Amino acid sequence: MRVALFVPCYVDQLKPEVGLATLEVLRSVGIEPAFPEDQTCCGQPFLNVGEVDRARDLGRRFIDVFKDFDCIVTPSGSCAATMRRHLEELADGPEARRIAANTLELCEFLVAHDDRTSCLSQWTHSPFHYRVGLHASCHALRALRLGTPTETREPARVDPARVLLSRIPELELIDLARTDECCGFGGFFSIEEEAVSNRMGLDRLTDHRRGRGEIITSTDVSCLLHLEGLARKRKIPIRLMHVAEILAASLSDSGSSGGVDGAR
Repeated sequence: MRVALFVPCYVDQLKPEVGLATLEVLRSVGIEPAFPEDQTCCGQPFLNVGEVDRARDLGRRFIDVFKDFDCIVTPSGSCAATMRRHLEELADGPEARRIAANTLELCEFLVAHDDRTSCLSQWTHSPFHYRVGLHASCHALRALRLGTPTETREPARVDPARVLLSRIPELELIDLARTDECCGFGGFFSIEEEAVSNRMGLDRLTDHRRGRGEIITSTDVSCLLHLEGLARKRKIPIRLMHVAEILAASLSDSGSSGGVDGAR
C-alpha cells in the first residue's frame, strides 16, 4: 500500500512536532509514508469564507500531488473532512472521488489498518501516568463520523482516538460533563465572533478541569491551539497535546514523561 503523509499548513507552521509524532507512529505499525514536498493547504480556510475558486485551485493541486498514492493520512480531522466532503465538489471526476475516499485522519487510519493486519497487537506501550481529557473536534465527530454525537439517535459509533488511547497503560481518560461540545475555534468564527469563541473555549477548559484533567488531547491541532491560547493567557495549569504526540510518547522508552514536559 502506497501511503502518503499530508501535514496541514498550520501543523507545519505552528506545531511541526505533531507531524513528526505522526511519522513516528506510522513507522511503529510498519508504514513508511512518502512525504510529497510540494503539498500545500487543503483549501479549508478558503471554503470557510466562500472563496470557492481559490479552494478549487488547491483541491486540484491536492489531486495532482497525491494521485499516485493509495491512501493519504493526516493528523487532522478537519482537513481530512474537507477532502472527504468537498474534494469532489472542487474537482469532479473519478480521481477526485478516489482520493477523497482514501484521505484518512490518523487514528481512523490506524484502527482501519489494524482491522486488516492486526498490527496494533504488536504495540508495546510505556505507562503514561496522566489524566487525559479527549476533546472531540466537530469535523472529526460529525463530518467524519468518528464517534457518536449526543444529538444523534443512531447506533453508537467507534471513536478511533479513544480506542487507541485506552490501550495505553496508566493513561486515565476522564469523564466530561459535555463530551462533544465545540471548543469555539471554528476557523474564522474565532475572529468574527471573538467573545463568543473565547467563552466557548473557556467552558471547555472548565469542563476538563472539573474532571481533574492534566492533559487535553484531540485529533485537531486547531482546536488545541485555540484552547492552549486561552489557557496560557489565563495561566490555567493544563497541558495540550495532539493524540499523535501521546501515542508517540507512550511508544518510547520515556513514555511517562517524553513529549509531555514541553507540551505547554
